[in-house]
Amino acid sequence: MTRVVVADDQALIRAGFRMILDAEPDLEVVGEAATGLEAVGVVARTQPDVVLMDVRMPELDGIEATRRVVASGAPTKVLILTTFDLDDYVHEALRAGASGFLLKESPPEQLVTAVHTVVSGDAVLAPGVTRRMIERFVSSAPPRPPDEVLGSLTPRELEVLGLVARARSNSEIAAELYVSEATVKTHLARLLVKLGLRDRLHAVVFAYENGVVRPGS
Repeated sequence: MTRVVVADDQALIRAGFRMILDAEPDLEVVGEAATGLEAVGVVARTQPDVVLMDVRMPELDGIEATRRVVASGAPTKVLILTTFDLDDYVHEALRAGASGFLLKESPPEQLVTAVHTVVSGDAVLAPGVTRRMIERFVSSAPPRPPDEVLGSLTPRELEVLGLVARARSNSEIAAELYVSEATVKTHLARLLVKLGLRDRLHAVVFAYENGVVRPGS
């Protein structure tokens, strides 16, 4: 059973998400929070697998709440809730350790899929948000020379990292490299460990930051 906490300052949104998630046989909402500070406390008490975190909340915003959840060492994945237009602060949530982004306007099936996705260790990249978010994130600082941070990777791991950054799925990478999906997953898992990255989303941003790929490539 996947345990979820919903953090949003609007009661109707929390109720809607709870109704959708609780209707799934393998999902359970174990707590709600109306503020960022409350979200940190609820996560600490319930130790959920996923927390749906709104960005703009009173007392403590979703970014700082995410930072505190991640810093606590809890295994909880943070799924940031945002609006259609890219929130000015969403890219900061990535720096704080969020595992993905979901549009509040997404249909119920996408919400359910997003929760399952982050629990499996993958990242949720909302269409229409991801590319702009990444380009905005990496434009704030010039990339470091790749050989300074990527020297621990094998040539194949570096190749996989570049394809992940170009939004290729595991199956697409496997087909392109003529290997099995299991092999791709092994390479990805190893490079995440070597680079100290949380998940696929952070691997994408890392690749852009360090010159493995460039925005628009």
